[in-house]
Amino acid sequence: MTNTNDRIVVEHLSKSFGSREVLSDVSFTVKDQEFLSILGPSGCGKSTILRILIGLIEPTSGKVFKNGVDITNFPPAARKMGIVFQNYALFENMTVLGNVEYALKMDKTKKADSRRIALELIERVGLSEHLNKRPYKLSGGQQQRVAIARTLAVNPDVILLDEPMSALDADMRLSLRHELKSIQKEFGSTMVYITHDQEEALAMSDRIIVMDAGVIRQLDTPQNIVEHPADDYVQSFVLDNMKLKMVSLAGFNIA
Repeated sequence: MTNTNDRIVVEHLSKSFGSREVLSDVSFTVKDQEFLSILGPSGCGKSTILRILIGLIEPTSGKVFKNGVDITNFPPAARKMGIVFQNYALFENMTVLGNVEYALKMDKTKKADSRRIALELIERVGLSEHLNKRPYKLSGGQQQRVAIARTLAVNPDVILLDEPMSALDADMRLSLRHELKSIQKEFGSTMVYITHDQEEALAMSDRIIVMDAGVIRQLDTPQNIVEHPADDYVQSFVLDNMKLKMVSLAGFNIA
């Protein structure tokens, strides 16, 4: 039975591509207005979960519920979820305004107010002075802000983010991290965030799923993961790697 505070419930999700199993009996919940990160190395299955949630691929077995409704076989357009990709996926022939307004014009209920909504969101993400520029005239961080504004425009129940900061430099990642958390709080958004960056997950998340080879090793708050890692893998991947990064950033020789 689903909890009324659960926005998403994933039950016993498995996925195989041919003979290769990439997810094995994965179950978790995402609470309403929660920022949940799925943390793990490349190939652990985290992006496969995201693509199943949005409806881009079907699970081999298991179910996905949203607001208590089984959406496992729903097409992407019927799921009321938005997605922000790593590569921004903006329309290069459209301006910032055109990109944000595009999805609104496709929705008959929002078409009349599309310009007003788009302008408000562009202002909210700090791009009003760039609204007539095309993507190639923007920095990576600015392009990512456009992608976030475009996703917010259609007011999705859940926003999925697929390593949205991995192509940005350290300063831009830090700035966008604060901006994203601020946007989440302002809009009361439920966010599922895919990342391989331990610091990012610990700093931004209400809870974190730590994954390894298609299974969940720990699902917990950042504090509990730091203070009570579930096993040697979580200790090594999250905490030991964090310590190495901190030493490296401090300029010490860790060899």
